[in-house]
Parts: sequence; structure tokens; C-alpha cells
Amino acid sequence: MADQEPSPGKLTIPNVITLVRILLTPLFIICLIQGKYSKALIVFLLAGASDLADGLVARVWRQKSPLGAFLDPLADKLLLSSSFITLGIFRLVPPWLTVVVCSRDVILAVGVLVFKLVDFPLVIVPTRTGKLTTTVQLATVLLVLVGKNWLLPGMLMKGLFWASGGLTTISGVQYLYRGLRLASQSYNNR
Repeated sequence: MADQEPSPGKLTIPNVITLVRILLTPLFIICLIQGKYSKALIVFLLAGASDLADGLVARVWRQKSPLGAFLDPLADKLLLSSSFITLGIFRLVPPWLTVVVCSRDVILAVGVLVFKLVDFPLVIVPTRTGKLTTTVQLATVLLVLVGKNWLLPGMLMKGLFWASGGLTTISGVQYLYRGLRLASQSYNNR
């Protein structure tokens, strides 16, 4: 049974793990707001571990599902966007970085919504740059939290901020280009 593909409406173990990650996000933000950085770090590490676990379980037990394909990136975006907003408010990351991270996500979400509204068949496939961007954004939040618990060199943090902002911009442009190219091809095929 474990190696059969789940039915589209079935809640799988990876889906449950992803839902736990979504529920960890408000707890993480509460810890940040209260200045409990050690607890915030633990919750963030648990959320990161759940991200690895849901993907591993989905692959090993062949439980990839349409719901999981929707929930997993949503959980990542919720965690990262709320992290950067909260850290930006408390000036733990530069405000410009918060704007870059959140703007990219809003632009991508609006693009997906537009494609859905015009009933365009859209399959979202993460790019390598997009995956690298998510990894660097996670590392940025992680090191900011580590830096609140133990002192880290300022140049390391500044370099990470610029790397995160640069990759976020590059991946945003890449996704935007792909979306416009798909829209153009669709329009020309009508």
C-alpha cells in the first residue's frame, strides 16, 4: 500500500507534516515578538526539519499529491514572509531585504492568480535558482536568530543579506520571464 499514489483528495502523512509547519509559523512569530530568540530558533529549526521530513516521506513512500504540491510552497512562503516582515520590523534584517523578499512573493502570487482567473493551465515547477533562493532565505533567518543568541561577524550577516536579496531578485525576474513567455505562447496559440 505504501507505494501506491495517493488519491487527489486524500490527506497524506507529508500533508500533515506540512500543516504542522504552517501551524508552527504563528508560534515562531510570537516568540520573535516576545524577544524569546532561543525559543524562536528552536521553533524555526523544527519548521525546517518538517520541511525536510515532508519531502523525504513523500518521495520514499510515494505520497506526492496535488494538495502537497500546493501546501508545501505555501508553508515555505508563510514562514519566510512572516519571518522577514517581523525581523524587518525589529530591524534585525534591513528593511530593503524585507521589501525585496515580500515583493517577489506578492508578484508571483498575483501572477499565479491571474493565470488561474483566465483559466490558463499552469504547472508551477520550481527553478534551481528559486530553490537556492529559498535555501539562502532560510539560512538568513537562521543566522539572524543564531546571531541573537551568539555573536556573529557583521560582515557575514551583511554578505548574507546581499546574497539573499540578489538571489531573490534574480529568481523573481526568472519566474516573471517564464510566466510572460508562457502567457505569450498561450496567446499566440489561440
